Amino acid sequence: MNQDPKVAIIGAGCSGLTAIKHLIQAGVRHITCFEKNGQVGGTWIYTARESHSSVCETTHIISSKKQSEFSDFPMPDHYPDYPSHQQVLDYFRAYADRFKLRPYIRFNTPVHQAQPLPDGRWELSFGNPRMVQVFDYLIIANGHHSKARVPKLPGNFSGRILHTHQYKTNRDFQDERVLVVGAGNSGCDCAVEISRVAKEVSISMRRAYYIVPKFMMGRPTDTFNGMLQYLPRAMRSYIQRWSLRFQIGDYRRYGLQNPDYPINSCHPVVNSELLYKIRHGKVHPRQGIQRVEDQTVTFADGHREEFDTILYATGYQINFPFFDKKLIDYSEADRIELYLRMFHPEHSRLFFLGLVQPQGSVWPIAEQQAKLVGNYIAGRCQLPENIAELAKHEADQIARDFINSKRHALEVHFHPFLQKIKSLIPKDSPEWDDSRVPTAPSLRERPIWDKTKNQIRPVL
Repeated sequence: MNQDPKVAIIGAGCSGLTAIKHLIQAGVRHITCFEKNGQVGGTWIYTARESHSSVCETTHIISSKKQSEFSDFPMPDHYPDYPSHQQVLDYFRAYADRFKLRPYIRFNTPVHQAQPLPDGRWELSFGNPRMVQVFDYLIIANGHHSKARVPKLPGNFSGRILHTHQYKTNRDFQDERVLVVGAGNSGCDCAVEISRVAKEVSISMRRAYYIVPKFMMGRPTDTFNGMLQYLPRAMRSYIQRWSLRFQIGDYRRYGLQNPDYPINSCHPVVNSELLYKIRHGKVHPRQGIQRVEDQTVTFADGHREEFDTILYATGYQINFPFFDKKLIDYSEADRIELYLRMFHPEHSRLFFLGLVQPQGSVWPIAEQQAKLVGNYIAGRCQLPENIAELAKHEADQIARDFINSKRHALEVHFHPFLQKIKSLIPKDSPEWDDSRVPTAPSLRERPIWDKTKNQIRPVL
């Protein structure tokens, strides 16, 4: 193993930032993080126009701050239980400043191509004009909420069609008749927000969902669930289901179906306003779409309605534009075989951070993944020899635990998964020490190969 390895990271969002921090903490010196935007924060960089970010004007996180924050960098006391997108972005900026991470980041530098070399290292093509550099290890931290999944309608709709990725504010829907397709967290949030200004809002659901309020017995719901984590799974599921039933009652009272599957078998929909809006006649539940003609939508139960806009809330494709699709492509995968959702069975020097959909916040998981990777690269721990078998076993477990869908290909149970990663981190792994943090090597001093000019030149 290279005793002074060069490590590349793609993405400076939450996963990329904690990757830099834990590589430094593990003693790795040569770190380059490529970020296509001009600042840290990834998807939390809100813009009023369509961009890489799926954040809208009124976005707040759906996991509470105490269950979302990094272990060694708590969110400020004055933050609410569910911080806004601006507060989250400020938090990540403060994290980058606290641990002096910015010198390791090349801003406004997209990676065009990443390909493995015969010796296991990775060659990256990036920037404009294109430049090339070889790294010993590659960490992927570009997120999985940037490329919208848009299904084909059964018919032709003559009105406006959008995806929630394009949604930024409800002002664009003033006095319109709007159909939201999909009842995940984005769909429910958009239905609620649009109902404040639209003439009429309907939400199409093909199946039943557990709609979970943000607070349970006066506490953020995820902290309430955290208290149950040490109970047997069947008992925990029973308590969660009946405490939810006690708080909101029968879903049929809201015009919804009662779920016929365990509460932990599907990614939770955390929303305290949707049921309120339904009972006040501001949002109308509808079944799945049967056909579309002009501006008329016919639903599975035969109900027909006219709309001005259809807003898809149908999720995202996993997107790695820098990989050849023949190499790695999870865009249509129902099953993803990665050990701990991060180690690839065929590429031992490639790691994915945050490529996971927990029933909780992704940030603490990405943090512990980064700590494990940092110590692995530093030589303090080894991977099992049967990674392929373990990755297959994990994918089998996901298929057993969750509803079979592309949405759940990355799903994990938050607390057990987090504890599993923590248990693999070496006990002698170093803690952060400000006095021992090296000065980031100047990016201008790193020679790279410029294919366009067939010569070595410094990065500018």
